[in-house]
Amino acid sequence: MSRIREQGWIRTLTAVRAPSVRLVCFPHSGGSAFAFRDWAAALPPGVELLAVQYPGRGDRFGEDLVDDVAELAGHAVGELLRRPAAEQVLFGHSLGAMVAYETAVLLRDVGCEPVRLCPSACLPPGQMANRDVHRAPDREFWDSLLALGGIDPRIAEDMELRQMLTPALRSDLRAHATYRPGSTAASLSCPISCYHGAGDPLVDQSRLPRWGGVTSGEFRLRVRPGGHFHVTADVAELVSDILAPR
Repeated sequence: MSRIREQGWIRTLTAVRAPSVRLVCFPHSGGSAFAFRDWAAALPPGVELLAVQYPGRGDRFGEDLVDDVAELAGHAVGELLRRPAAEQVLFGHSLGAMVAYETAVLLRDVGCEPVRLCPSACLPPGQMANRDVHRAPDREFWDSLLALGGIDPRIAEDMELRQMLTPALRSDLRAHATYRPGSTAASLSCPISCYHGAGDPLVDQSRLPRWGGVTSGEFRLRVRPGGHFHVTADVAELVSDILAPR
């Protein structure tokens, strides 16, 4: 598995000595691992919360960006395989859903397929709607991001801050736009729980059942209020649903 790398990619948000379940979260474009730290309070006992920290943000701000989903997933898998064995649930939001999916495929390839994959705010692999947004001029680019409702408008008004954040956002959106699953990727066996924010302008809800085509396991779709960034609404309910036994 030449795509697997090691060290520096996983942040432990709640440490558990011998976890019964490991919930691994993958952030959206421009997002940090610490976007999931509020989830800790919603976890039942015995669940370990991890999140992937992409380079170029948070405590990895000075590192080179990676604009390839398979490479992002490979790094994450390299670290996950070094941890003690536990049932793993993968949750990914927007770009993170693609990275989580690719991670599930790589884990499957070494006999460690997760017990559940949870894509959020994302069309199935290879079906991103607007593949050119990362190429848009700055004004159009930021207008598109602000329309999603997850970015404080004051950030866009601060030119220095905007210039600092733009490279990572463009890199992440490029990774999403150019990702294509491998020819053997569409054969997971784990169940998939897909999460959609009602009114999300980036995701056509009618196309989400196609996520069921990437697994032989059960598929279920949950629609929540909150649009593209529904993950910030009623975190306790979301985490409970992700971890609920089926």
